[in-house]
Amino acid sequence: MEVMQVVREQITRTLSSKPTSLELFKNKVNALNYSEILKLRQTERLHQEETLALPVVELKERLKPELLELIRQQRLNRLCQGTMFRKISSRRRQDKLWYCRLSPNHKMLHYGDAEEDTDSPTIEALQKKIPVADIKGLLTGKDCPHMKEHKGKQNKEILDLAFSITYDVEEDSLNFIAPSRTDFCLWTDGLSVLLGRDMTSESMRSELEILLSMEIKLRLLDLENVTIPESAPAVPKPPSNYNFCYDFSQTEQ
Repeated sequence: MEVMQVVREQITRTLSSKPTSLELFKNKVNALNYSEILKLRQTERLHQEETLALPVVELKERLKPELLELIRQQRLNRLCQGTMFRKISSRRRQDKLWYCRLSPNHKMLHYGDAEEDTDSPTIEALQKKIPVADIKGLLTGKDCPHMKEHKGKQNKEILDLAFSITYDVEEDSLNFIAPSRTDFCLWTDGLSVLLGRDMTSESMRSELEILLSMEIKLRLLDLENVTIPESAPAVPKPPSNYNFCYDFSQTEQ
């Protein structure tokens, strides 16, 4: 079957070039051997894939601004919820805790000491504050003032979680050690948004790719003549028993 397909392709490709004589036809057919046919197929397939991928790439670029704005809003909302941080202590005793959160109008960073059993202190309970308009810069890792003060004593794990904001004309700083890499990404992204800068964390890039992939798949769905309900359908009641489920833990005899 493959031989017949190759022969047919040799003939059709040669005829498409409109040879002017039988001798020229024979020469072109002989030149189109099996390996040459495979090369032509591969070239045409790659060209077709590139042609099909181009609209998807263009659609991604159109969707990016909307999805980036969605991520920006999520970051600001997360800062408004606030996070519990630990203070750096050179002594071996238990570290103290402090809490920081963004005001709902995004104009103030409120912070203050907190107790271990406090889930989320209110803004009124946080005595200190920094106007967002006074924030001058965002530093991370070894560039942070509290990392320079403890130079040589901090391991890479702490460096990867450290960030600082500088404020006022005297370049005062508020120093952070994030509880996790996720919190580090959320806060540095959120502070970058407040400063009018681009988000650069690996979490942002990963989330953007996930959102783009989901949105592209939804846009490419064939929904012609499909009625989409305005509200989500009701969740059905659970069955009276689950005897229909197969127990994979039992080995077949």
